[in-house]
Amino acid sequence: MVESHLRPMKDTSAGAKYILVLHGPNLNLLGTREPQVYGSVTLDEINRNLSNLAASAGIKLASFQSNAEAELIDRVQRAINEEIDFIIINPAAYTHTSIALRDALAAVRLPFIEVHLSNIFAREPFRRDSYFSDLAQGVISGLGPKGYELALQYALTAG
Repeated sequence: MVESHLRPMKDTSAGAKYILVLHGPNLNLLGTREPQVYGSVTLDEINRNLSNLAASAGIKLASFQSNAEAELIDRVQRAINEEIDFIIINPAAYTHTSIALRDALAAVRLPFIEVHLSNIFAREPFRRDSYFSDLAQGVISGLGPKGYELALQYALTAG
């Protein structure tokens, strides 16, 4: 028998109580970067909306954005010591390139949903491949900022 060094996936049957929202590279430019693709809503507006929805539900929510892969990996790793129950992540361009970020998510064994503002399957062929989708509880793509809200709604009732 082989013993696994991995912890079992965190049980969220009662719904998440503390959610981490991670935003990958260039998402700090939302509202001005290619609005025809990503819309006109800013990252601050997305985060503020999610914070308000979380507060209404009586749960904690933390948001973090970085253009640096190492900072996102460090933030994922810190989540295991912070009682985070669930992660919502838009890996942005790292979706198609970051095995390291994928490995960090696999290592912490926290359930997560992968979110994309644009429909990655209707864009350039290289954007259609994700290193995260097979680990994710689900993928929401192409619904703009509403995708984050739907991910939060799921996290609140996951079980």
